[in-house]
Amino acid sequence: MMLDNALKLIKELTNHNYRAYIVGGFVRDYLLGISSQDIDVATNATPREIKEVLPDGFLPSEDYGSVIVKKYGLRFEITTFRKEFDYQDHRRPGEIQYIDDLYQDLLRRDFTINAICIDEDGQVIDFLGGRDDLNRKLIRTIGDSDERFQQDALRILRAIRFATVLDFQLDGEVANAIYQHRNLLKELSYQRKKEELDKMFVSGHAKRGIDMLLEFHLDKYLELDNLSKVENTDSLVGIWSILNVEDKYPFSNNEKELMKNIRIVMNLNNYDPMALYRYGLYVNSVAGEMKGLDKKKITECYRDLVIHHRRDLALSSEEIMDYLQKSPGEYLSDIYEDVEREVLYHRLANDKKSLLDYIKKNYASKL
Repeated sequence: MMLDNALKLIKELTNHNYRAYIVGGFVRDYLLGISSQDIDVATNATPREIKEVLPDGFLPSEDYGSVIVKKYGLRFEITTFRKEFDYQDHRRPGEIQYIDDLYQDLLRRDFTINAICIDEDGQVIDFLGGRDDLNRKLIRTIGDSDERFQQDALRILRAIRFATVLDFQLDGEVANAIYQHRNLLKELSYQRKKEELDKMFVSGHAKRGIDMLLEFHLDKYLELDNLSKVENTDSLVGIWSILNVEDKYPFSNNEKELMKNIRIVMNLNNYDPMALYRYGLYVNSVAGEMKGLDKKKITECYRDLVIHHRRDLALSSEEIMDYLQKSPGEYLSDIYEDVEREVLYHRLANDKKSLLDYIKKNYASKL
């Protein structure tokens, strides 16, 4: 169905006498039987001409030669055939030139498995041996690997990411070039590095990706000093919490808080009622997994908690203040923490009378 819808868009361009092809990751994944939502299209139409055929498209950067179109429930990135020159900062071309040649356009791409095309009739076009490399489960660059990685250092991480996610092997020339040019990773933004690492870490073969990063000693150039300590987890936030690089890599405030809490509970008993109550099931499950604990037992311990939130106590703050005839103050927090602990450890029943009797005995005369 996705291919059928992609071909509909292709035909919108070819019906206006342009040539257009599905190319890149969608074709690769389609041939491997993997679902993919984002579709790259290569065409000899210029961005302006693409917009004339597909007026709902928008241009994130006209100089780059791409138009984004959302249609048929899919996202298409339509790029004009081009050559690239004068790569800057080992990342992006300083100049591009629109051309009218699919083959020449494919030559500027990164890996053979990403240069397979599908035409308007649904026929596969493979000028560079990408299908053979898919069958051989091999990551191979288009042209000289040294040149490709010097042009764009992100391709180093992309090579390892594809090998990780697809469970492929690296071509020998690719492996040698990664080792030779690994220092170029320092030139990349932390945001782009994190995007590639995230995709590795959430794959079903994250451990293999981590092993490859360590094998090539890329942890040093990626500033991931704790990478060798990562084990026993498929959790993305769990991996980043071990890596502890929030001072360099970009994270949301919520992610930072989660990682901080995971590091705290790594030093706690993740079956303990107070740890589960204070930090929650998810944080304790991630930490417990990394410590080799039984996640099912952690879940059972959490479900067995007498209370899961402060609001579950049979006594409100207003009732405590009325009972003690006191205005709001820090004493409320002290009482709550004490009462929560006693209830969680089954030393105190969670009913109003028991809670008020406990407060009277332990706090009434002190306030």
